[in-house]
Amino acid sequence: MSNRTTPVDERLHHYLLSVSLREVPALRQLREETAALPEHNMQIAPEQGQFMQMLLGLMGARRCIEVGTFTGYSTLAMALALPEDGRILACDVSEEWTAIGQRHWEAAAVAERIDLRIAPASETLTALIDEGGAPDWDFAFIDADKPSYPDYYEQCLKLIRPGGVIAVDNSLWDGKVADPAVDDEDTRAIRAFNEKLYADERVDISLVPIGDGLTLARKR
Repeated sequence: MSNRTTPVDERLHHYLLSVSLREVPALRQLREETAALPEHNMQIAPEQGQFMQMLLGLMGARRCIEVGTFTGYSTLAMALALPEDGRILACDVSEEWTAIGQRHWEAAAVAERIDLRIAPASETLTALIDEGGAPDWDFAFIDADKPSYPDYYEQCLKLIRPGGVIAVDNSLWDGKVADPAVDDEDTRAIRAFNEKLYADERVDISLVPIGDGLTLARKR
């Protein structure tokens, strides 16, 4: 028994995956292909993808926004958890990286659920807001450039419905957020964003120590 989160070393992480990860072949193949890229650490952990799938299922989510797609692992994980008429609006600026994901989305027969927009996410989200209408998105996942997190968050908060959830990645930033000796731009940005969410009474929050830290903000 413990009243603190159990530290996860390599041995325990391997055990965690061995008894809980149910990764379908399409996800595993995409993850393995991404692992060969120099930027592979930008991909979410597979157990985080499964956690998000569980969350979408519990919410009965049908409409999702993704800010930052990379090679599309998180996109594919979410698409697999949606009903056939579900939709993900995926925002990214890289045709090269997202092309990797598109092949695997097609192979998994969920490409029709994914609306990929190659453009700055702020522009895509602004256009969506300008279209008007009641907020009717169920879920948003933010995993992109860290200094822009506050802007993405505010835009997504306008778009999701009451009771909807915004999930924000990299909240723990490999532990750097708690190290006063680290003072680079991205670390400062994440610290400031974490403090912003903590003080935001428009949402209920929980910072889950999975992957590199995942903050869940439920719109009141």
